[in-house]
Amino acid sequence: MRDTSLVRRRKVAVLGASGTVGQRFIALLAGHPWFELAALTTSDAKSGKRYGEATAWHLGADMPDGVADMRLEATRAGLDAEICFSALPSEAAARWEAELAKTGHHVFSNVTTHRADPDVPLIIAEVNPDHAAALEVQRRTRGWSGSIVTNGNCSAITFALAAAPVHRAFGIEQVVVTTMQALSGAGYPGVASLDAVDNVVPFIAEEEEKMEREAKKFLGTWDGSAFHDAAFAFSAHCNRVPVRDGHTETVTLALRERPAVDEIVAAMRAFRGRPQELCLPTAPERPIVVRDERDRPQPVRDRDAGRGMSVVVGRVREDRVLGYKYVVLGHNTIRGAAGASILNAELFVAEGLL
Repeated sequence: MRDTSLVRRRKVAVLGASGTVGQRFIALLAGHPWFELAALTTSDAKSGKRYGEATAWHLGADMPDGVADMRLEATRAGLDAEICFSALPSEAAARWEAELAKTGHHVFSNVTTHRADPDVPLIIAEVNPDHAAALEVQRRTRGWSGSIVTNGNCSAITFALAAAPVHRAFGIEQVVVTTMQALSGAGYPGVASLDAVDNVVPFIAEEEEKMEREAKKFLGTWDGSAFHDAAFAFSAHCNRVPVRDGHTETVTLALRERPAVDEIVAAMRAFRGRPQELCLPTAPERPIVVRDERDRPQPVRDRDAGRGMSVVVGRVREDRVLGYKYVVLGHNTIRGAAGASILNAELFVAEGLL
């Protein structure tokens, strides 16, 4: 095990600090032992203003001490920060993430812009840390001294984290997933109240395509020069439901092997990854929590498991059509967004990759 007790503190920036995910980054970075929050970026219109004056804080806990008095900056290539956590709007991300990497910054992005790039790793720290090797190709071909690493779509992360030990042990061949996604996944103010209350919206633009594409990249391989997607059939139905935080997914799958249900549960409960081996600051003790109650997981009761960094699985059982099914829940703005990026950065620091 690598000794991380003497990790030096690094200056970090949150890009797009005013939005929902930007606020979650700030909350999770407060008091972080390795990362010092040094810069908050925003649109040119808000640049120079105090964060507390320019930002309506939407999280349940209070704004961390000292953040309100920080001055917002315009996003620029000369930021005084070694690591940049990106929650930028897509257009701004397309403009600035590569420019920051070119000028020596290490960008950990929550944005879609570079997730499908052939030399950009899309990483869940416990699932595919070996994909970090793509940075050697990225830096060589692009001539960068910095880098871009992405975490994925929030629903894809929740699915892939729970599915990883099942795929490794028994081989997934087909998957059908239906999501019930929280309102916070749409940002703030998100879905209009008259659309959300007493309703389910059975369409989220590009969500099904992202979930299907990114889950296969997470569970696929890196051969030293290219990524190869996992070779299983995947169908997703994505819905917006009137829940504040926490994406719930019902998963039905066919496996190459025919394990007993207890074997699937045991594989999930035993699953650990490099973050747990290295005792990284943001890593949950158990990345997958399996509950035995017949009515769990539930967002209001289970989304904060592992400080929001664990996914919670329940109702693992046989299925008469494909073979097996279960329910999985993940906190969409923590494990599915800001927390995933921070854990990726911790992993790259601990492994000496920056």
